[in-house]
This record gives sequence, structure tokens and C-alpha cells, in this order.
Amino acid sequence: MSPTRREALAQLAALVAPSLALRAGLPLPRWASIGVDPLAGTIADYQAGRRRGAWSAVEVTTRALDRCRTDGMAWRAIDALADTAPAEARAADARHRSGQSRGLLDGVPVFAKSIYDVTGLPTTASSAEWARLFPGPVRRDALEVARLRAAGAIILGKTAADDFAYRGNGTSSHTGQVRNPYDPTGTRTPGGSSAGSAVAVADGMAFAALGTDDGGSNRIPAQFTGVVGMKPTFGLVPRTGVIPTWPYLDTHGPLGRTVADAALLLAVIAGADPSDPWARAVAGDPSLRSEQVGASLAALRDDALAGVRLGLVEAHVPREQMTIEALAVWDRAVGDLRAAGATIEPFVPAVTRVNFRDAFADAARARGDVAVDSRSPAPTANALLHYFAGRTDDPRVAMRRGYAAYRAFYDVLPPTFEECERLMERPMAEDPAGRSFARSRAEVVASLAVTMRVAGVSAMVYPTMPFNAPRAVDPWPDVRTALGYGNWLGLPEVSVPAGLGADGMPALNLSIVGLPGADAQVLALAHAYERQSRRFVAPRRVG
Repeated sequence: MSPTRREALAQLAALVAPSLALRAGLPLPRWASIGVDPLAGTIADYQAGRRRGAWSAVEVTTRALDRCRTDGMAWRAIDALADTAPAEARAADARHRSGQSRGLLDGVPVFAKSIYDVTGLPTTASSAEWARLFPGPVRRDALEVARLRAAGAIILGKTAADDFAYRGNGTSSHTGQVRNPYDPTGTRTPGGSSAGSAVAVADGMAFAALGTDDGGSNRIPAQFTGVVGMKPTFGLVPRTGVIPTWPYLDTHGPLGRTVADAALLLAVIAGADPSDPWARAVAGDPSLRSEQVGASLAALRDDALAGVRLGLVEAHVPREQMTIEALAVWDRAVGDLRAAGATIEPFVPAVTRVNFRDAFADAARARGDVAVDSRSPAPTANALLHYFAGRTDDPRVAMRRGYAAYRAFYDVLPPTFEECERLMERPMAEDPAGRSFARSRAEVVASLAVTMRVAGVSAMVYPTMPFNAPRAVDPWPDVRTALGYGNWLGLPEVSVPAGLGADGMPALNLSIVGLPGADAQVLALAHAYERQSRRFVAPRRVG
């Protein structure tokens, strides 16, 4: 039986407890040797080094910013750097000296994606036109950024992405094509849309970064750059202060080099907030504030896979379209799961990537409901107005100014702002097509839960994507993936590196996928796989 939302939050409660800030026993991957570079290790490594006086937050933040100005610019991964980062690092060191640490992320350099509002920086959305229309710095932080600051994290700045987070290639009209740090030719895509966040993490510019995921935008670059990317349960992370995409699909989550680091970031950004109606509806209890939420480190055990039954969804493994090398990497990943103690069995869920759209439509017809629409225009219009209402005194004027640039990507919206105005006032959670979609989601997930329970399956496994990074200018292979399946059903999914190919590029990532609310569980299973497989290999440094 899947956990309730309240139970899921309870499972996530220990990570940010102040007493854990001093605990030395965090799960440390044995393969993560930091040497003389703290940015090459884990957050736990870094904090242990601070405790023994090996380095300070100021020293490591300075190194991170220097790397951003060299590697970051070479890979075109940086949207903007924050001039407040050095002061934040000094404040973190002062708290450390006085024994007033705010927790496990205190003094940790991290990034946000370009569509996030960050005080003192313009929100460019990685769009040259949007940057021209809104050149001034914003005066607020997105809720996730504010929560990170409250936890003591150092915001280095913002990373480049696809324009308005719309595509999966890392192509920004503002900063240019983001490059893959594993590719010496500079031609392979890092994936997107959270391209810069993934590259910054892979290359050791930051320990972790914020990303968003409507149809793979965290998981695609995680695979193409060989890092951990998570799409949490839909609604676990509020989205206030971020340029909206599709409100019924949009899911925000962390990227990190290790599962433990990703869990630490999720620990801080998750939790109900009334400013996002879907976060409030899903998370349930508004009294469970973000500082009380997190993935329990006690669950991140090396032996978490022992005795666990995992369902291998063959419908999500297109073997006939995968290369020999991709198949070999995938079969090795399954072997690694078994070596860690898991039982892996073929599993045919009630709904797969092949039939999930039909299942949603069938459920609506059986209810006599309106047709489902995950990209209904009214919720997007309302979400965009809500975004501007939080950052300007005259949101309609601002929205009118940026409307054409935004609609060039989100073209489900009416052609003109005047036509859009009649859609804007309907709250996103009250749109008939969107509500029908949400009802179908609940019914389809319930049927999935039944088949998982009957099969005794704790989680599902399949490749995040069945191919590695193509050239940025080439069409992608015509191979269907399960990326959209996860967003439609709102499932928590952790994408973990499964190793490099013969060309030195990340080959595949393993996705471990659970029912809504099982975020702590899938993180624990992914951590155990990571510890067994030890497949992360850092890219070569620039220069």
C-alpha cells in the first residue's frame, strides 16, 4: 500500500532536524574521493572538511565562482552569477564558528535554474527576448530559493536552460547552446531543459542545483551528463516565484552528483505552501512547513535493496531499438540491482507508457466528464498572471509586455493578450479540463497501485532513456520513452547514472519509480543502487 501524503512527509521529516547538522555518520559513497578539491566530493564530505578546519565556505565558494567563470562559461552553463554569494559564505562561516549552523545545507554552494526568481538578478528564462523585455533585477526569491537561503545554502546564481524551459536540448537564445562537459567535440547535447543545472553539478561548479520537470527536463540532462536527477511526487515541491509551464504537469526537484545530495536539497524545498494550490492540495497539512520536511537519512542505507522486489517494466525497455552497448549497460544495471539484494521480475502494470493517455481518456468518458487536457490554456494563463502578481505591482501590464515572447513557446494560449484575459481569472485548480485530468490521474494511479500490490512490487525500474546524448543539431532517435508517463501520473522518480559508454559519454541512467508519496523509498533504493554500482565518473576538467 502506498503511503498517504502525511505519511510521506513524516518519512521525510528527519533530514533537516538541527541535531543532524552535527552528525558525522551521513552516508558517504566510498567511490567519492575528494582529494584536494572539496567541490569534487559530496555535501557530507564538504561539511566534514569544514568541521575539521580543512577549508571554509568562503574558500570553497570562491573556488566555485572561479570555476563558473571558466568551465561554466566554456560550457555555456551559466545564466547569471550572484554578487551576494561571497557575503553569504562569510555569514555561513560566522555561524559555523559560533555553533549556530542552520543545518546540513548551511554554507553549501548551489544553483537555481534561469526561470527561478532570485533577488538581485534578472529572470531571463534563458530567452534573449525576455531578457530584453525584463532587464531589471527582481526583488524577491522564488519560494524554493528562499527555503534554501533559510537553510543557509549559498546561492551562486542561475543556470542556463532551454528558452522558458520548453525543450530538452539545452538551447538558449540568451546564452547559446549549453555544451556537454563529457564531449570534447563540443557538439553533443547535455539535454534539457535543466541543462545548465546538470552541467554545473557534473562539472563540480556546485554541489546541487534546482531544476524543473514537465516531461523529462530534470531526468534527460541527468542521463546525458551522468548525474542524479529527481522528479518528486507531483505537488511535493511548491512552485511559487518560478515562470510557469504546464501547471498540471510541472514538477520541481533537485540534481546532484549523489542521491544523498539530491535528498538533502529535496529536504529543504519540499513541503506544503498555500501560495501553490496544487502543493497545498497534495501535501495536505499546511502546518508541515518546509523546515520540517526532508528525506530521512536513516533510510539511505547501503542495504536498502536487500529483499526488495522490483518490477522490470519491459514496455519501457525498447530493446529492439537500443544499441548493443545500451543493452549491455542496461543489463549490467539490472545485475547491479540483483547484486545489491533485490529481486527483479518482469512486471506488467495496469498502465504503461503505451496506453496511459488512453487510460486517462477512458476514465474521463466513464465518469461522463469533459475531455482531459494536461496542457489546458486557462491554467497556464492563470499561473502566468499569478507569477507576475508576486513580482510586480501591475501584473497585467507586465504580462501583456511579455505575452508574445512567452506564447511563442506556450502556443496553446490564445494568439493575443486580449483573448487571453478572459482565461486569466479562473484559478488553475478550477479549470474543467484540468480537473478532469486530475480526476483521471487519481483513478489511473489507483489502478497502478493495485497491480503493484498484487505483484508484491515495491517500485518499478527501467532506463531513464534508452539512448545516450545525440549531437545538439541532430534529430533525436525516434524512440518512445516513459518520461511523459511519469509526469502524467505524478510519480516520484530518481534517475541514477548506470555508467559510461566506450566513447566516454554517459551511456544510460537507471530510473527507480514509485507511487505518489513514496519519495523517501525511491531515494533509499536509488542510494543503495548507487553504492553497489559506483558508476559515476566525473567529466574532465576544462583546460
